Amino acid sequence: MESDAYTFMDGKLHVYRRENSRYWQCSTYLGRRNHRMTTRETNLSLAKDFAINWYMERYAEERRRRLGLPLYEAMDEDRLPDDLKDRRKKAKSTGPTFREAAIAFMKEAELITAGERNPHYMSQKETHLRVHLLPFFGDKALVDITAGLIQDYRAHRATPREDEAGRVLKKASRSTLHQEIVTLRQVLKTANRKGWIAALPDMSAPYKKSGKIVHRAWFSPEDYKRLYEASRERAAKPKKERWRTASENLHDYILFMVNTGLRPDEALRLEYRDVAIVTDEATGERILEIEVRGKRGVGYCKSMPGAVMPFRRLQKRSGGEPTDRLFPTFQRELFNTLLEELDLREDREGQRRTAYSLRHTYICLRLMEGADIYQVAKNCRTSVEMIENFYASHIKNTLDASAINVRKKKAPRTAKARGARQKKGTKSSLEKDA
Repeated sequence: MESDAYTFMDGKLHVYRRENSRYWQCSTYLGRRNHRMTTRETNLSLAKDFAINWYMERYAEERRRRLGLPLYEAMDEDRLPDDLKDRRKKAKSTGPTFREAAIAFMKEAELITAGERNPHYMSQKETHLRVHLLPFFGDKALVDITAGLIQDYRAHRATPREDEAGRVLKKASRSTLHQEIVTLRQVLKTANRKGWIAALPDMSAPYKKSGKIVHRAWFSPEDYKRLYEASRERAAKPKKERWRTASENLHDYILFMVNTGLRPDEALRLEYRDVAIVTDEATGERILEIEVRGKRGVGYCKSMPGAVMPFRRLQKRSGGEPTDRLFPTFQRELFNTLLEELDLREDREGQRRTAYSLRHTYICLRLMEGADIYQVAKNCRTSVEMIENFYASHIKNTLDASAINVRKKKAPRTAKARGARQKKGTKSSLEKDA
């Protein structure tokens, strides 16, 4: 071999071998820049074939770039022509995997949060990992989890697809996807604390920075009146006698929830020893003082007077032992049936009404009556910000027309003011004539 450099394709492709290297290299000049690649071949004939295929790939890319078409690199590897597939072996990243970080996170979280977080919270984290995050990220090295890969996961979860049985799976809602990203962030934070990664990737959503805030499904005063009148009639005249107790309990449940603002899970945990009938010192009315146990721990609630009678009926109907629960079960099917019959299953925005809508109704009715938003937030064990975002924004009574429709007062027209204007006009006309 006289020379270690050859040219092909009318001098546009160069194949050469560097000093102290057994592999042939190839290079070309396209698109105002040089392109270089190793052939990973020691045989000149095989290196020439690889170099020509590589040159044609670069040439096609340049043509598609000028025409504004997607490049071959943007296509799936399986869709590439055989002569354009990259035959080089790609080095795999080493180090701890996402699966190892997920296991470490679950062990650490269960020990640290024992007794401080709701058990359902941790089971939800385990479900996020087992059903969605681990199948996608799997055994990928932590260093390979980038902002681009996280965005691919968002796109994956937002795309309807079929499972192994051929059933169509719905795309994840925005709130569900947000919860899964929170779990992903917690796993990566665990890896960061252990020194497995230097920093967390950018996990912010590149689009839809601020979602549209809509009010939560509730019952307007007219709809609420229709609901409790229908439940009262159903309790008085059930379709079957064996359903009488369930119908009566549902009627009392609706009245109790709208007059207390409890969350559905808080109401199901409520025992008779947690409730006391007292006379409010400020108003002189009979109300309920409730010791609430829920996702925020132990809190307290003072009901409206309308909750006293349903509570007494429940206590009389069940015997009312201190450790008995007010609502052992929630008659969900009967509640939904009642909503369907009244055409109240969804509000005008298409949001489905559930037992949670009774709590939302309590908050909205209190705001409509002019209650202090801070006191309502304390009584409902939530924040003022949550109420302002999801409730107060659509309550017309929170707008003060007297503060909005302000008009600037005009100066009164006195005889002195008229004389001054006339004098000024006379002076201006004299200056004009001069």
